[in-house]
Amino acid sequence: MKTSIKMVAMLLGVGVFPLCAQAQKKVIIEDQEPNSIMFVSRDKAGDEIIRIMNDRQQFRFQDPNAPRFLLTDQKGKFALGIGGYVRATAEYDFGGIVNDVDFYPALIPQRGSGNFAKNQFQMDISTTTLFLKLVGHTKRLGDFVIYTAGNFRGDGKTFELQNAYAQFLGFTIGYNYGTFMDLSALPPTIDFAGPNGSAFYRTTQLNYMYNKIKNWKLGVAVEMPSVDGTTNNDVSISTQRMPDFAASAQYNWNSNGHIKLAAIVRSMTYSSAVHDKAFSSTGFGLQASSTFNITKKWQVYGQFNYGKGIASYLNDLSNLNVDIVPDPENEGKMQVLPMLGWYAGLQYNITPNVFVSGTYSLSRLYSEHNYPSSNPESYRKGQYFVANAFWNVSSNLQVGVEYLRGWRTDFSSSTRHANRLNALVQYSF
Repeated sequence: MKTSIKMVAMLLGVGVFPLCAQAQKKVIIEDQEPNSIMFVSRDKAGDEIIRIMNDRQQFRFQDPNAPRFLLTDQKGKFALGIGGYVRATAEYDFGGIVNDVDFYPALIPQRGSGNFAKNQFQMDISTTTLFLKLVGHTKRLGDFVIYTAGNFRGDGKTFELQNAYAQFLGFTIGYNYGTFMDLSALPPTIDFAGPNGSAFYRTTQLNYMYNKIKNWKLGVAVEMPSVDGTTNNDVSISTQRMPDFAASAQYNWNSNGHIKLAAIVRSMTYSSAVHDKAFSSTGFGLQASSTFNITKKWQVYGQFNYGKGIASYLNDLSNLNVDIVPDPENEGKMQVLPMLGWYAGLQYNITPNVFVSGTYSLSRLYSEHNYPSSNPESYRKGQYFVANAFWNVSSNLQVGVEYLRGWRTDFSSSTRHANRLNALVQYSF
């Protein structure tokens, strides 16, 4: 009986508290059982918990917002958010197609591939995302976050892990976006992949970020190596002997403006059947990126990447297995090729809830030592253009439309193109 009365009182309390939300900053719900937890509206949790929960400095446009409701302890020092969004898109390709639900110019079909279709209709809901976010503040750990998220991009649209990490005292340990990228400098797109010349990848890592210098963030990281290369009967790729090492420096002059420099070095191991020996080739990447507002209504986005053997980190090139490739002039050996990717974008905020944007991007693979001697139809360059409009109908509902055009140019100088129209409906919870 006492338990029933207590449950009724708690439910009545949850219904009454929103009426007085504007009159108080915090609400402490008293309960005599020390280990009990209860649902609390987001605007009733402690100020510190809300600040940590709402921090999106390391998130991109497509990542979910803070959850509407939290589970919190009595003292308001720890909170668990459960949230995500349902994301549905419709896509129509015309004047050429891309063989993927995401728009990669590298995946425009080659001539002779057997696919002669010039039009294509697709619908996708696999980017629907669910997440758990535990936040808190303690004397020893300071602000800490434990975050897991996933969508349905696994085989057969099964659930697939996208993020799983812990953050405390400046450290990030787990599976997360890599250090050699800039999430907040990525432009808004319905296309889940984004600009083909941008750096984008996830990896298991140990990352440290130092932010005790005003306006500066300095980071170093050790990351799990993942090598995607082209092999033949003479060479193979399996075991890796060294992690990837990355570093970054970011200067912020306000909440909407920063410039970031980043670098990465990697050692890629392969085995040679000709020499009966394992060899390593060194790859490296350099990056500069920025975003800032020209006026209250105009926002600029941009990034430039250059390096050797960094295809896994660049959107378009990550589909081609060209981190490391056979050396046509040296039997039984492999080489790393120069490559670059960049984009520049502009966003205009028509109203606080309606905005439009446009971005151009390019990805380029260069030849060395007579590569590719056996396949002149191999990818040399990809171009990507996107223009879109978004309307935040409410704090939870977003709709958008988008036009994309892509070009793929091979080493033979042949060029193919594709167009796509996207429509989006997304509801966050």
